[in-house]
Amino acid sequence: MQINTPDWVKHAVFYQIFPDRFARSVPAHQSWLLNVPLEDWNAPPTFNGYKGGNLWGIIEKLDYLQDLGINAIYLNPIFTSASNHRYHTLDYYQVDPLLGGEEAFTNLLKEVHRRNIKLVLDGTFNHASRGFYFFNDILENGQNSPWFDWFKIEGWPISPYDESLPANYASWCGFRALPELNTNNPGVREYIMRVGEHWIKLGADGWRLDSADYIKTPGFWQEFRDRVKAINPEAYIVGEIPMEATEWLDGTQFDGVSSLPFLNATTAFIVGDRQVKGHLEFYAPPPPSDAAEYGEKINELIQLYPWEIQLTQLNGINNHDTARLIDVAGGDRPSLYLSTLLLLTFPGAPYIYYGDEVGLTGGYDPDCRKGFPDEQEWDRDILEFHRQLIKLRLSHPALRIGEYQTLYAQGQVYIFARILETEVLVIAVNAGNETAKVSIQPSLSSQPHQVLFTYGSGEANWSGETTQTSLNFILAPRSGLILG
Repeated sequence: MQINTPDWVKHAVFYQIFPDRFARSVPAHQSWLLNVPLEDWNAPPTFNGYKGGNLWGIIEKLDYLQDLGINAIYLNPIFTSASNHRYHTLDYYQVDPLLGGEEAFTNLLKEVHRRNIKLVLDGTFNHASRGFYFFNDILENGQNSPWFDWFKIEGWPISPYDESLPANYASWCGFRALPELNTNNPGVREYIMRVGEHWIKLGADGWRLDSADYIKTPGFWQEFRDRVKAINPEAYIVGEIPMEATEWLDGTQFDGVSSLPFLNATTAFIVGDRQVKGHLEFYAPPPPSDAAEYGEKINELIQLYPWEIQLTQLNGINNHDTARLIDVAGGDRPSLYLSTLLLLTFPGAPYIYYGDEVGLTGGYDPDCRKGFPDEQEWDRDILEFHRQLIKLRLSHPALRIGEYQTLYAQGQVYIFARILETEVLVIAVNAGNETAKVSIQPSLSSQPHQVLFTYGSGEANWSGETTQTSLNFILAPRSGLILG
């Protein structure tokens, strides 16, 4: 079977936005949106407080994102919800009024598309919330509710709030606030399919599907793909699958997944024994690895899925559920630099979690969801580093769709190439604390060559036969690195 994935994703650099925390701006006719109790923007975030970030604020930041080189945005949920993260959906057809409602969303769509930026929404279809209309009807009408079988009711009475009593219904990870939808019910299935179609018809460019592996109904995701792609064949469908995802990446379901293997492998290699905590609160940090182990893990990951799907994976070094990498590394800036470089030179669609590019810190949830800092607090060096690397990726097709080939993996030095036709880029990383001198003679000979980008002290003296190949270098040593 031929596998087809959206072409634009292969050339995308995503920016992940947690809407309540990125930016806020309210037009005069919606001023009531700020006349509500809100947390101080710069105070530590809490589980239940709102800071009031909205879609109008995102619109005002689009010039900034475009200047950074971003050409795709992934939004955490925007539908009405009784939580600041909005994974507790109340109504899948309504944009949360605190975010500016449908008017703000329509304007955001118009403005991103005017700039040739794509917009992907977050769909939470495994579970809804206690306030979801259909579940609320059960609370009011009990077993007489016409929607009783829309959820996985296991006994009666149900107890959505009183923790001293059995819940008697299935919920996501046991959280009573998140009752699971019964996707085996044809009515539930059709409802979700129509939600998926609705927002694509309005102009959204794809869906990121939360907890996608929790939905076990046979044929569910195949139908979702067919119906979404019937409206827009180039819509991006990406599932959140924490680890290995082969069964979902057969070309009939998702175009890619957002997962942890790249994040874990990169953290283990680059941060290594500098890790002061794991990315997730209840999991230990991955054991430090050397270059050989990193190369083995990365090549296993690349070989896991068909290349067409490998190019549309959604990769990151942290996200809204994890401690930020800079915190995991105990504030070690080179760890952020080198990890970001590996991300932006890796196959698949990279995403920058809002604020990483200006040095925003953050520990475990909710600390990883801080308000985006004021401009005077930005780390300009980190911002410029991101800007240059994004520009480099967008300027060189080999970094986006080129073959990936490991050239050297010993000690703390990892060197690989991205190869596309006559263009070869060699990326060399030294994660160690001492200058490394490496001599390699792969079958990539060319002269002249140039160093396109370097972080730290690096140089490349490459000798070889003159060919038609364009050979360039990206060097990223924590300490020194000499290629000869």
